[in-house]
Parts: sequence; structure tokens; C-alpha cells
Amino acid sequence: MSKSSLARPTKHESPLKRVAILFAGGPAPAANAVISAAAVSFLRNDIEVVGVKHGYSSLIDYQEGTPLVEGADYVMIDHQMLSRTRNRQGIMIGTARANPGKLVSHPSHLEDPERSRPLKNVYEGLRSIGVDALISIGGDDTLKTANKFKMYQDRLPEGSKKIPVVHLPKTIDNDYRGIDFTFGYFTAVDFLAKEVRNLLADAEANNNYFLVESMGRSAGWLAYGVAIAGEASLVISVEDIAGKYRTTEEFTDPSTGETHTREVMNLEEVIRRIVLTMTTREREGKGYGIVVIAEGLAELLPYAHLEGVPRDDHGHIKISDISLYTLFAKLIEKAYEKQTGKKRQVKPVQLGYEARCTQPHAFDVMLGSQLGVGAYRALVENKLNGVMVSVEGQLQLLYVPFEDLVDPETLVTVVRYIDQESDFHKLTRFLETYVNEEDLVG
Repeated sequence: MSKSSLARPTKHESPLKRVAILFAGGPAPAANAVISAAAVSFLRNDIEVVGVKHGYSSLIDYQEGTPLVEGADYVMIDHQMLSRTRNRQGIMIGTARANPGKLVSHPSHLEDPERSRPLKNVYEGLRSIGVDALISIGGDDTLKTANKFKMYQDRLPEGSKKIPVVHLPKTIDNDYRGIDFTFGYFTAVDFLAKEVRNLLADAEANNNYFLVESMGRSAGWLAYGVAIAGEASLVISVEDIAGKYRTTEEFTDPSTGETHTREVMNLEEVIRRIVLTMTTREREGKGYGIVVIAEGLAELLPYAHLEGVPRDDHGHIKISDISLYTLFAKLIEKAYEKQTGKKRQVKPVQLGYEARCTQPHAFDVMLGSQLGVGAYRALVENKLNGVMVSVEGQLQLLYVPFEDLVDPETLVTVVRYIDQESDFHKLTRFLETYVNEEDLVG
């Protein structure tokens, strides 16, 4: 007799007695759907669940003799704690950007006790509370950490206890290889697009422009989604900085005195392209509009705008110190006046953080829940280690090995940019204001 379609999932025997769930990096809508679905899957199969609080913050500094404290460093997740949590905002176990793999940028570094000490601390900290497996939830930097943690354990003496690690991809930027869309992306797009449409109504009423800086550090998925759904006049992201919009410059590093050459944005050409959209719209009788730029353009600014800007543990510049949106707005106003002889105010607005913990919508709750269940199925049903849980089609699960996602020499991930020849990229060009780029010659 075939099994009833209403029967509970088959219970699988597993050596796992206690698993840990850890969330790192920036928040994303539906984070709690992921955590809750993963936790309940293990609990219903008699496997205890530890919620590690605030990423690797406590584990990275763990020392034998100074035990982790329940309630402060971790919580034991139970069914009562999970009641009606899949749609809850925020992150029930918190997050942080502590990076135990910071000093490891090549496999050989794992042989260095000092470089690998933070990873050793994580391993010993988890072992001290009886953890048998780790579920890592986070962006590409967290994926890199998960891979390094596995590689550290691969080098432990024979017979050592191993903690399998499974990673669940998270970023509202959606710039992840190995999965089509990450949880929280569509919720973030929806939330920010509503804000852009509000600004568009304001712009039309006052006959002016808004310059909106959207989150999206490395790629333009979020900026493009916001522009499409928000009906912006133009969107520009890092993928668009090519051809005449890209140039090279030489700069001298004040800390070393060495001269370097780097590829940067041709800021003058980019600003001219924005102004062309404005003047084209004026000829169409539209003296207003919204221009969306991705925050990742800051990384491509000429060195004069980046000198002295600090970087985080992952090497990213502190974008908030640059104020890209105000810089662009001033340059657009100046270029517009030079070209037309008229003054026009361009109001700068930064959007992004508001979307990270907004109420998730149904698709992201479904996607996040499937990824959470996928963590259980990877570890218990399939007995996998060192894989990222992904989905394709109608939320069909698949498991991508870390080695398919991380460079084996540099141990870094590859950003998934928007393909300029893709239909997704072309969609925006069809919808935004048509311009004649020949008007930019000269």
C-alpha cells in the first residue's frame, strides 16, 4: 500500500542529538521563517536545537574554563518559543558580523595556529555545549566562514569529533551564486518600491527629482528590482559601469607611498547620462522623476572620494561614511545647470535599512521555510556536510557543495552580477525613459 499523502514525513535515524542554528550578517525579512522551520523539523524528530545568539560573537572568543552561558550566549529552542514565529519580524536569535575566518585567506593559513585560532574557538565552543551539527544562515561572507570552519575540521587529528555544517543563503541583495532568489529579496523590493512610488508622487506634484540610493553592495539586483516595481526613470548599478562609463586612475597609497592603478567609474560620464534622462523627460513634458543608484557604486568611486574611509572585517568600505546619494545629487545639479543654464534641485534619499526587518510577504515565508526544512533534510535524511541548501523551480530542494561556490585558493565566493545580456537586465531598459545616447557624444 502506498503511503498516504497526508502522512507525516518519514522519521530517519540519526546520530545527531543536538544541532546549533546561527545567523550572521545583516537582517533579512523571513529570517524567523528559516530559523523556525529548521528548528521545528529537528525538534519533531527528537533532536535538540541550540540557538546561538548574535552570530559568532560569543564563540569567536570562547576559552576553555569560561563556559558559554545559556540565556546570554545561546538559548535552547523549544516548541513554545516557536509558536507563530514564521511571520515574525526581526531575528529571534539576533545577528552580528563577527568573522572567525578573518585571518584565513588561503588553505595553508589553516595550518597556522594563530590564524586558525578563532575557528578553533568556534569548534571548541560548540563542542562545550554538546553540539553535533551547525546550521549557518547568512550572506556570502558567512558562507566563506562556514567553508573555512569545515576545512578547519578536515585537518583535525584522525578520530576527532566532527561537526557537520550546512549553510542557508541569506541576503536581500540577491547576489548569491547557487540559488535563483534569496529569502527576503522580494519583500525588500516590495517595501522599497512602495517608498519610491511615494517619492514619485511627490516629485510629480512638485515637478522635481529624487536621487534614491538603494542597498546592494556588490550587484544591482535590489536596485533593479526597486526601479522596476517603483517605476523609476533610470537605474544605475555596478553592472552598468562598463565601456565609456569605466576608466582607470593612478593613486598613491599614503600609508605606503606606493602608486597603484585601479579601474573606477567615469563619474563625469555617469552624471551626464543621468542628466540626459532628465532633459529627455523634459522634452516629453515630464519635469520630474526618480533616479535609483546602487550603493555598490561607492566602491567604484575615484580614490579622492575614498581616501581615509575605513573598511570592515570583510574588506568592505564603510559606505555610510561616503554619502554617495548626496554626492551624486550635488554633481547632477551642477551638471544640469552647466548643460541647460537652469537650476534644478535633486533631492537625495537613502533607502535600504528600513526593509531589512519589515514584515515578510508570503513568497519569502515559503522560501525561507523550505530552506529551513532543507537544513534538516540535508543533515538527517541525506547525511550531508559542507553544502549550501538551495531551491529551484517550485521550491524543489537541492544541495550545492561548498567547493562549487568558493574559490579553492583564495577561499572567497564569486558575486553573482546581473548579466547585461539577460532578459532581467533588459526589462529595466524597456521600462525606463528612452534616451538617445548619441546625445552624450562630444
